[in-house]
Amino acid sequence: MATTNGHQPPETGTATSRGGGPGHGVGSGGEPRKLNRVVIRFAGDSGDGMQLTGDRFTSEAAAFGNDLATLPNFPAEIRAPAGTLPGVSSFQLHFADYDILTPGDRPDVLVVMNPAALKANLADLPHGGTLIVNTDEFTKRNLTKVGYAADPLHTGELDPYAVHRVPMAELTRAAAEPAGVGRKDAERAKNMFALGLLSWMYHRPTEGTERFLREKFAKKPEIAEANVLAFRAGWNYGETTEAFAVTYEVAPATLPKGTYRQITGNVALAYGLVAAARRSGLPMFLGTYPITPASDVLHELAKHKNFGVTTFQAEDEIAGVGAALGAAFGGSLGVTTTSGPGLALKSETIGLAVTLELPLLICDIQRGGPSTGLPTKTEQADLLQALHGRNGESPVPVLAPRSPADCFDVALEAARIALRYRTPVLLLSDGAIANGSEPWLIPDVTRLPDLRTTFATEPNAPDGSGEFWPYVRDPETLARDWAVPGTPGTEHRIGGLEKADGSGGISYDPANHDAMVRLRQAKVDGVEVPDLEVDDPSGNARVLALGWGSSYGPIGAACRRVRGQGLPIAQAHLRNLNPMPGNLGEVLRRYDEVIVPEMNLGQLAMLLRARYLVDVRSHTKVAGLPFQAEELQNVLTDVVQGVSA
Repeated sequence: MATTNGHQPPETGTATSRGGGPGHGVGSGGEPRKLNRVVIRFAGDSGDGMQLTGDRFTSEAAAFGNDLATLPNFPAEIRAPAGTLPGVSSFQLHFADYDILTPGDRPDVLVVMNPAALKANLADLPHGGTLIVNTDEFTKRNLTKVGYAADPLHTGELDPYAVHRVPMAELTRAAAEPAGVGRKDAERAKNMFALGLLSWMYHRPTEGTERFLREKFAKKPEIAEANVLAFRAGWNYGETTEAFAVTYEVAPATLPKGTYRQITGNVALAYGLVAAARRSGLPMFLGTYPITPASDVLHELAKHKNFGVTTFQAEDEIAGVGAALGAAFGGSLGVTTTSGPGLALKSETIGLAVTLELPLLICDIQRGGPSTGLPTKTEQADLLQALHGRNGESPVPVLAPRSPADCFDVALEAARIALRYRTPVLLLSDGAIANGSEPWLIPDVTRLPDLRTTFATEPNAPDGSGEFWPYVRDPETLARDWAVPGTPGTEHRIGGLEKADGSGGISYDPANHDAMVRLRQAKVDGVEVPDLEVDDPSGNARVLALGWGSSYGPIGAACRRVRGQGLPIAQAHLRNLNPMPGNLGEVLRRYDEVIVPEMNLGQLAMLLRARYLVDVRSHTKVAGLPFQAEELQNVLTDVVQGVSA
């Protein structure tokens, strides 16, 4: 997340007013109650437009200047049975007037469009939280579908919450009537009614949403008008009904100066790849096959042909990576995108890229596995596959972004390594990063790293034969010369069979194979990696929380909470997973306890134990959901108190 000027209040479990009192509750005199932060969750059927609703509220929060983080959560099925628990879709947004790190643990406000959404999400709403219910969907049939014997709106089950019963479908139909649309199309706009109501409650701007709706439905102006009318009706309902006596205000965050935009991890990754191609002076070729949650990278890159980007949707994963590797052989910046199952299919071609020693970017947007697994849920379980999931000794550099905006920078760094060292590079994002969003400080393009590379243009054989040897290496980086096919004097052959060092001829010589294996490993080991930075404000912490990938936000928020209790704890986060930072071993041995939270069964922890002989503690989660700051706070607190005892 963007950082403020040293102001880092802990991410607490519920929204807090600036006066330090409770968050949602009574107000006075019609003045908006000022809050530091709010977590809102929209939940409904997968056809209710919850992702669009949440995205629009997020856009307005970003335009207003709040810091924010989001967590979309939706089914893998294209259309799960309506009104059922498997079909529930939700979108959670955390926005604040200070820098935040996570989309929040529990919602302060829960908007549910049907009984299934209520049943699936109610347990996450703290007592005293605000619950807004679309009563029109609470029919006997819909209640029975999800196992309610009686209507919870009338049984007392919801008494611990501040409940607002709103007939959204009925009110939306009435509001949309002037647009001349049918009943079904009118009811579909009820998500915009909910958005209008929440926009009124939190003083969000409205012009951007109305403009968005008219542009989105430009070819169907009557549908656009129905949605705008529903949005306004929701706003007016909050303004006029006595049920909502209080509004709230979350001021803009104090962020470093500059121009910001809301961005998801997949879009940031796409932009980073485009920037890498431009800064390298190379055309970019994406060879890929659609797979959740990576497909949006393809969708975004397909929009940017004007920047020299060629996108190729192949017939399968193997063809996609093969085309990308072929493009790299031809002098392009070759890129392929996938998720865990696709990475497995690409493994042979990645091994070929290791042998060919060509720059290739492989972006793995991880999801829950194994096999098809959980296509729309997040996990960090591809680390060992990325490092070792190929036959033979097949080393590749591996990097992982820590947040949506960080995908841009990591894409540039992955391209730098690939081009400088002539090697395939694996970038490990995940579903939480890919679909989540946050503010992104748009960089000055002229200050991005210079990634220009050179091609071989003439024979280079050291024996003076006038031939081109493809495995003549740079003594500093061990990178081989890269010659574009068709360049006079650089004719050469490369392939999957082991090559003789230097000349590139096919070789079965044992000593040569030993030398080539060690050279390829030494090249990866020699990749320049910055030292690991440790965040230890007190300077006397005895416990280190170490993470990688999307665990950065929850670990950081949990450490803030632990420090808020007066307990010292240090935090560090790995971006480079192969090779690891040179000072990592020293850092690990500096602390009495090292705890590694990760969304797998302890893959990084196992690697650290094996490599550095440090008995790190592993804390794991494989539920398809990110860590919550609250759960990590409890774990870290116990460890710190145990060390101090």
